Amino acid sequence: MLQILPHLTKIARRRHPLVFARTLTTNKGSVRDEAETVIIGGGIIGTSLAYHLTRKGQKGVMLLEKSELTAGSTWHAAGLTTNYHPGINLKRIHYYSLNMYATIEEETGQAVGLHRCGSLRIASTPTRVDEMKYQMARHGWHDAPQYLVTPEQVKELVPIINTEKILLGLYNPYDGHVDPYSLTQAIARGARGYGAEIVQGADVTGLQLREDGRWDVSTSMGNIIANRIVNAAGFWAKEVAKMAGSHAPAMAIQHQYLVTSSVPEVQELKREIPVLRDLEGSYYLRQERDGLLIGPYEAKENMQLCSDWVHNGVTPGFGKELFEPDLDRLTLHLEAAMEMVPCFATASIQSVVNGPITYTPDLLPIVGPDTIPNLWQAVGFGYGIVHGGGIGEFLSTWILDGEPPFDLVECDPGRFGKWTTDDYMIAKTREAYGMNNAVGYPHEERFTGRPTSRVSGAHDALVARGARMHIHSGWEQPAWFAGPGNIPEYKPSFTKTNWHEPVMAEVDLVMNSAAIMDLTPFAKFLIRGPDAAALIDYAAANSLPKVGRTVITHVLTPQGRVYAELTVTRLSQNMFFIVTGSGSEIHDLRWLQEITRTKRWHVEFQNVTEDWGCLTVAGPKALKVLQAVNSNFPSKFPFFTAKEVELAGVRTTALRLSYTGELGWELYHSRKQTGHLYEALLHHGEQYGVGDFGSHAMNIMRLEKGFKMWGAEMNLDTSVVDAGLMSFVRMEKNFVGKQAVQELLKKRPNRHCVMIAIDSPDVEPLGNETIWIGNKVVGNTTSGCFSHHLGQPLAFAYVPPLYTTPGTSIQVELLGEHRPARVLEGPPVLTHPARMAIARKKKAAAQ
Repeated sequence: MLQILPHLTKIARRRHPLVFARTLTTNKGSVRDEAETVIIGGGIIGTSLAYHLTRKGQKGVMLLEKSELTAGSTWHAAGLTTNYHPGINLKRIHYYSLNMYATIEEETGQAVGLHRCGSLRIASTPTRVDEMKYQMARHGWHDAPQYLVTPEQVKELVPIINTEKILLGLYNPYDGHVDPYSLTQAIARGARGYGAEIVQGADVTGLQLREDGRWDVSTSMGNIIANRIVNAAGFWAKEVAKMAGSHAPAMAIQHQYLVTSSVPEVQELKREIPVLRDLEGSYYLRQERDGLLIGPYEAKENMQLCSDWVHNGVTPGFGKELFEPDLDRLTLHLEAAMEMVPCFATASIQSVVNGPITYTPDLLPIVGPDTIPNLWQAVGFGYGIVHGGGIGEFLSTWILDGEPPFDLVECDPGRFGKWTTDDYMIAKTREAYGMNNAVGYPHEERFTGRPTSRVSGAHDALVARGARMHIHSGWEQPAWFAGPGNIPEYKPSFTKTNWHEPVMAEVDLVMNSAAIMDLTPFAKFLIRGPDAAALIDYAAANSLPKVGRTVITHVLTPQGRVYAELTVTRLSQNMFFIVTGSGSEIHDLRWLQEITRTKRWHVEFQNVTEDWGCLTVAGPKALKVLQAVNSNFPSKFPFFTAKEVELAGVRTTALRLSYTGELGWELYHSRKQTGHLYEALLHHGEQYGVGDFGSHAMNIMRLEKGFKMWGAEMNLDTSVVDAGLMSFVRMEKNFVGKQAVQELLKKRPNRHCVMIAIDSPDVEPLGNETIWIGNKVVGNTTSGCFSHHLGQPLAFAYVPPLYTTPGTSIQVELLGEHRPARVLEGPPVLTHPARMAIARKKKAAAQ
């Protein structure tokens, strides 16, 4: 039986003994003048947020819907609910939603038509079998049950299926489907019961940020002053964001499903079949009473975008309308469904739904605060029904507590920027929808719309030298280089693939000579002003560096969790240079700006991410390479110091550090000159055997040195104590999260971050794999690689303290097998500074 989240019924029955209103419409001739939160959009997302905010006690919540509740995409959705998701924390969103939907009917008295019939994903190729095993390895440490089932078990679950081509199934027993209209009305009823005001027929016509940080919201029913606004406007999201002076790269596409009339074979079933997802056929199929409902995802060449809405706006008055059906686009998918479920071939089509749903360029929703103060985004939900409950809980917690309940950075609005043009959005949305059921490989790459405007000045030269690029945050960056006799082809696989040997050669080059890597994608900020030092000292847990020095520091949330990791260099008394990961650019900058606004400090922020390039030179001969370019490059260049130098006529800020853990420098300069500097380093370094390395090799070397990475070993799912980062925390000063850290230090941690070596010759860990001892799940990996030094896979992992003793035997689930592993005493390779310190001690002892 489905485990219900215990606090859901507790709150509904004990803390809020409400009598819910019977009336479901709240149309008024005018709106009240002020509100705490104004939510724009009355679909499943907007109503869920109103419900959760008010349930948690916020007063003055107003939801504005231009038409009527569920108009847009919600009302015509197929209503599928599943715990499955290839992402990690989106599983938590789904799990919360399904638990909420199991209780909302009892709480509000509004039927929602929830069917918990389960769902079943079908693998009909060996690659799909590997994909399912890969996903199972990443799911075992999560709450929702999920199993692999044989073709025989598939037949038991779905008597009407043809198992001839089925090799395996992935079964989620408590998935199913729900009536989207009834569900939304139930949530809206709950929201009203807790105090939300839902105004239908209120068209938002203007949004203006006031000097005091509040918003003027102009509507067809009057004006409102709101402390914050939330864009939950579905396929109107882009227009609402533009009205607020922002950007939401989300657009509508046409999605079709058809419903059959009664099917005799379905009538004879003794129980409802699970929702089927035929991955090769690219469609879902579920039971609809005694008929069938089939929804295909067409290939990108056949699918239809609402491109005119992108350029000209949504058709005025469009609300509960549909597009003309076009079954010709679905032919291949319907034929596949007829082969998989033969009784469908003789069924009669009763109705066809072709309606708009919203997609983003990467298929994930946009959830969180905008860079504009007090503007929040909750848009781009291609699967809004299953996301609805969980996103309402997630976003309401963030709004009320000032920090998210867990890490969901993959959905952060800041992952898109000016480089996300309309043309890019249209091209990538077509690709995303068309590849909806594509195999989800490790290190997956998709190529439509590339490159964007975000390319290094050395991009063409890198490609000419055999770089296989990958993309993140719009940036092209070398993942690996094809050496002599190799072609930099993209050959995705769940086991070792064509880049394994070239990457090992790159690691060897860095460890024994010197190599160059393009780090231009790093996010880079200049922060200056009379309060710049106060800001960084308060926002980050480590000490401020002296002028000309660099520190690694962590930005914590009020609850002591790791919001960001920053490299901070003090260029002058009141000027700092900050570097963070490419995927954290707006995420981190927005946090610092919000603290500045709250404190009313005088600080100037300059985002130089696209203005400055960066090359790193690392390896034992790195200094010789740099001195070959400029003979005056200083030999005395202490670790974690910064100097202004000139290299081949390029003015450069050089930082003495390297994420490889080897002797190295990061060289920051004008992005326009990256190509020239790169060529100079290659030319002058040729005598020392200088070459290239990419991000795969970098990842191996940072793991071998025990360097933790934000987004993996540390994030909003981990406290600074859990992550073992207290050596970077200065408890003698005041900083955000200090009180929480003090409390955490009084408690015994329930998990520790350790390094493990794994016996697995062909499959390497990537992170989030399940860790077992016997038949018990005890933890999970966070990141991993095939170690050049160990000759076997290496990973970071979180396990209970009981299992942290070096030599402890555990098992890591990799591609369907529990592979033997052991806990290591520490990093398998010492860093260059550590090796130098040991050498100095030995020399001193010998004298």
